[in-house]
Amino acid sequence: MAVVFDEGAPTQSRSTFARIVNDETNRSVFYQIVVFGLIAWVAWYLFTNTAHNLETRGMSSGFGFLGSTAGFSIAWTVIPYEPTNSYGYVFLVGIVNTLVVSLTAIVFTTILGFFIGVFRLSRNWLVATLASWYVEIIRNTPLLLQILFWYTAVFSLLPRPKQSIEILGMFPLNNRGFYYPAPVPGDGFWMTMLAIVVGIVLAYVIAVRAKRKQIATGERSAVALPVLGAVIGLPVVVYLVTGQPLAWDQPELKGFNFVGGGSVPPAFCALFLALVIYHAAYIAENVRAGIMSVTKGQTEAAYSLGLRPSWTMRLVIIPQAMRAIIPPLISTWMTVVKNSSLAVAIGYPDVVAVFMQTSLNQSGHAIEIVAMVMLFYSVVSLTISAALNYYNKLIQLKER
Repeated sequence: MAVVFDEGAPTQSRSTFARIVNDETNRSVFYQIVVFGLIAWVAWYLFTNTAHNLETRGMSSGFGFLGSTAGFSIAWTVIPYEPTNSYGYVFLVGIVNTLVVSLTAIVFTTILGFFIGVFRLSRNWLVATLASWYVEIIRNTPLLLQILFWYTAVFSLLPRPKQSIEILGMFPLNNRGFYYPAPVPGDGFWMTMLAIVVGIVLAYVIAVRAKRKQIATGERSAVALPVLGAVIGLPVVVYLVTGQPLAWDQPELKGFNFVGGGSVPPAFCALFLALVIYHAAYIAENVRAGIMSVTKGQTEAAYSLGLRPSWTMRLVIIPQAMRAIIPPLISTWMTVVKNSSLAVAIGYPDVVAVFMQTSLNQSGHAIEIVAMVMLFYSVVSLTISAALNYYNKLIQLKER
């Protein structure tokens, strides 16, 4: 009887295994799993080792301290705060203080940066030269030095409250801060706020419809007056009809300081000006580079159609330049938020000062507090990046 050996099955099995191993996609997935496993192992090792060391030294860990009473005062807060509040509330106070100065600085930084960037390309020699000097001097000076300059050499040398500088006759400025009338909403003011929201939505609808009409027919619609009517006119009418339900608490000098109204400390003013002036120089360079990336043929074509220089810049050049301006603008906005942490040098109570310094020194939970502050800055930066990336995607050229 003849014996027959079936060698086809092992050979086929080996060839199947070889195809799986040599497949680029399978290798990529395998390497990713290995790397992820190594990272997870390192993270777990660091976590367990840190927890063991803390336990050995008798130091408590965890986030239970957030419910404990802070027991210290904060010089200036946007939201109400008392020393009897918890460490968790201190974290919230620091976040709000940081966001207020950062977001305000971002708005004014962007506006100033756009103007300086356009001025750098001006045909007027004096305007272009001054803008160029501004950019070169500011960009090559450390931000921390500028913050200290504004705080120590400007706001610290302002006169006392009795000799305050009156801006427009209603905004006192002295070495204790900047004072302004504080709004005091009355009954029915919510209707005015609702009218503002409705006006903004109407203005957006009007602008979108005008743009679609321009794309379809080539005709530009007058949207300035309808938009102003929706955003300003409608709320004003509702405000007047409802009996003007808004009063103003004016700051008044009583004794050695002003009482009433609202105020911001010198540290806020110094930090705000330093952030705006410093980062506007970077945005100005982004704007200049973006405008220069648009070919001169676009300008010549606009002039040949009879567009004025201002219309050419606003309707032809800037929309195309935005595709090159937005990507570096994302980085600048995130840098504004992160650089606000330098406020600790002049005593502004941001999240770093009140939480990562005072709260950390009192509670001793260094790892938890540092991790929470890092997470806060990461979330803000990722939010800014996502929003501007979404806008950048909308304005990019799309192939048909």
